[in-house]
Amino acid sequence: MPDDSFHVFDTTLRDGAQREGINLTVADKLAIARLLDDVGVGFIEGGWPGSNPKDTEFFRRAADELPLTHARLTAFGATRRSDVAPADDPQVTALRDSGAPVVTLVAKSDSRHVERALRTTPEENLAMIADTIRYLREHGQRVFLDCEHFFDGYHHDPDHARSVVRTAAGAGADAVVLCDTNGGMLPADITRVVTEVGNDTGARLGIHAQDDSGCAVANTLAAVDAGATHVQCTANGYGERVGNANLFSVVGALELKYDRRVVPEGCLAEMTRVSQAVAELVNIPPATHQPYVGVSAFAHKAGLHASAIKVDPDLYQHTDPSRVGNDMRMLVSDMAGRASIELKASELGFDLSCDRALLGRVAERVKSLEQSGYSFEAADASLELLLREELGSPVRYFRAESWRVLSERRSAPATDARAADTAAPGQESAGEPLSEATVKLYVKDERVIATEEGNGPVNALDRALRSAMEGVYTALGALELTDYKVRILEGTSGTDAVTRILVTFSDGNSDWTTVGVGENVIDASWVALEQAITYGLLRQGYPHL
Repeated sequence: MPDDSFHVFDTTLRDGAQREGINLTVADKLAIARLLDDVGVGFIEGGWPGSNPKDTEFFRRAADELPLTHARLTAFGATRRSDVAPADDPQVTALRDSGAPVVTLVAKSDSRHVERALRTTPEENLAMIADTIRYLREHGQRVFLDCEHFFDGYHHDPDHARSVVRTAAGAGADAVVLCDTNGGMLPADITRVVTEVGNDTGARLGIHAQDDSGCAVANTLAAVDAGATHVQCTANGYGERVGNANLFSVVGALELKYDRRVVPEGCLAEMTRVSQAVAELVNIPPATHQPYVGVSAFAHKAGLHASAIKVDPDLYQHTDPSRVGNDMRMLVSDMAGRASIELKASELGFDLSCDRALLGRVAERVKSLEQSGYSFEAADASLELLLREELGSPVRYFRAESWRVLSERRSAPATDARAADTAAPGQESAGEPLSEATVKLYVKDERVIATEEGNGPVNALDRALRSAMEGVYTALGALELTDYKVRILEGTSGTDAVTRILVTFSDGNSDWTTVGVGENVIDASWVALEQAITYGLLRQGYPHL
């Protein structure tokens, strides 16, 4: 960190890992810690050593495998048990032996929890806090104290809650963190309580906000306004139930709105990359509409916005997206006007600023296609092919004469017990489905017919299309269909509904998406496949017809 006057404390590896659906390996935790260090957080809470083998191994491996440039590794754990000395409590000694230079202790600050959960007295609770902090400090570790359920406890019994803060600060805790454990607080209450506790105790205060009321980021900033100088967050807001204060939203606000340096210079621009990389490691799709770092954070769709952005991007953006490592994007839809088309074309590498007639034609064509079911928001490759066509340079590598798909399911032999077990009601046996596609194309004026089988009609079409051209366009082997989305369009229903298909292809270095619309799923898929392969060949540098 630039200095010790303000702490950005990340708990993704501990509190964030409690989110439903996240199950991190030790290798995952080490990789995420490296990414968090790139963002410049001051402290990375690695887990609870001694509570489970995974966290114990993480701290053991971190000593050799986790060189940190900006952050200090932090271990999490509880105070000593009632009537047990810290040196005799295995949980406390595990924290001592973890190798972490910093320890975050959790303690009860709600007297109801002290009596009902710990089954001890308020006086013993304070002694447990003081004894454990002093013990760890004597062994050279820095200590923060998390006051669990602080705001609920302060409402119920403010005297004991304040006593916990005073005791921790008096025993040597570097920061006393007020935790909204249930996530039910609102910003005005946070401001009031943090101000009162700060004035009453003189302690250095921090904030840990859960997001159950949708206010975790706002509550964290409210605490900072009230004097807190230690904020606990998680990457992408991961955490138990609905999550924690989002690290990237909090840091973005403090740096760009409060004009306060809280991460080292150059680290702010790493936020978008790190957000997406962490999402990949936890195997949760990145939140597209996340502030600052989401792919839609600086995406503009309305024609009115585009007209203003053409004059000055700051007119419809609260900050420069490059400051957080993100990009402005223009979305082309039936709301698009000339300005939207011009800006999107520029994003794709085409300067249309001097041709208002062309801009008008493209805008009207896009609107007409969207009325029939197309959507170009996520299909830049289809839009680029359309632009090239309107510019008088259509991209063609082949011409389809016809295509056909046959699908069948062959009954399994009567002796096939497995097939009989998996048969649906009314089926004698499940058997194996099989699709066969035949395409007839003209490739460089040569008529080619190819037939291929696949595990579905779209897979069979894709294989047949490649088979027909691979002798001429050898780079087809490097193209891979990586995603396929089907949507039945609004206002249609039943088996004759109009269908929209989005397909995504990759060449190993980047990916692109195309869109197809048709009266059935196979027809729409053909349109999208045809465009995707055409665009892929264009990217490979083949001269087109």
